Amino acid sequence: MKLEDFGYTDEIEKLKVQHNFLDFEIGRIITEHKERYIVKTLKGEFDAEIIGKLRYTAKTREDFPVVGDWVAIFKYDNKALIHFVFPRKTIIKREAIGKKGERQIIASNIDFAFIVQAIDRDFNINRIERYLTICNASNVKPIIILNKIDLINDTTLKDLISKVQKRIKQVPIIAISNKSKKGIERLKEYLISGKTYCLLGSSGVGKSSLMNNLSEKQLMKTDTISTSTNKGRHITSHRELIVLENGGIIIDNPGIREVGIADSTSGLEKTFEQIVELSKNCKFNDCTHTVEIGCAVISAVESEKIDKLSYENYLKMRLEKEYFESTVAEKRQKDKNFGKMVKQFKNLKKSNRF
Repeated sequence: MKLEDFGYTDEIEKLKVQHNFLDFEIGRIITEHKERYIVKTLKGEFDAEIIGKLRYTAKTREDFPVVGDWVAIFKYDNKALIHFVFPRKTIIKREAIGKKGERQIIASNIDFAFIVQAIDRDFNINRIERYLTICNASNVKPIIILNKIDLINDTTLKDLISKVQKRIKQVPIIAISNKSKKGIERLKEYLISGKTYCLLGSSGVGKSSLMNNLSEKQLMKTDTISTSTNKGRHITSHRELIVLENGGIIIDNPGIREVGIADSTSGLEKTFEQIVELSKNCKFNDCTHTVEIGCAVISAVESEKIDKLSYENYLKMRLEKEYFESTVAEKRQKDKNFGKMVKQFKNLKKSNRF
């Protein structure tokens, strides 16, 4: 197996030479768990941790390695130290839950994202649009997967696909059943050797079972839906990258119940392209598309040219984005004020006035 089978590119090779890491081994992080990592190289897999310099120069959680990263390591015994994280080609991220103004990286260096939605539980096109926005903000190509189609008839499935297509244009939709394996072979046609795929979806939608079907091995634990809450249980507890024998590299993720929108202006514009285009015809340049007279977007909703639910989802996600950006600005100002206070304290000490 070659490094190219893990997604290695000429760009990474150039960076390796540029940063003088010729004597280091290059690998890709396949597992991350509480700042402990497993790095896969041509010589095997190694438990790894970052060197002190990387730890102390990190300003945010984004500066730490994540699954999918390419790193330069130095081995000792059966372990390794991560000395350098190569620049990321793409990053799938969301707003960190419970941490205002901070982002959580889901995975890096992703080419395609499988957005997995089960048709039996909380089938929700709004949530699909949220995942699409995250993908579009990262320039990751999305593919929508509707799972558990063995639970419905062909007529109902056709209706569901039609509803998704009405709101989401030009994104492949593949209907599958992990149980009967219907549609799995068609999905495998999208797997390209050396390309990296990420599984996105809530707990219980069948991501782990899909991973097993794509690899044709029992790689991931699976479980049933909780009968008391009708919600999926978190079987996958950490992110893991796996190279498939039949081509492609795939990353499984813990179920995401909250898909917080962070700094994703470009993502929103691409996901809701029709709304953005129509907004150019609004009477006012600063139109909020909520109450203004002469709003082209509101007019399109009233005439059913734009789906009302999609419009409402757009407004909600735009507000979330604006709130996130304001909290980022507030956090930066607090950090700046704290830095000034520390500097003033040091100056007072130097002048012996404190």
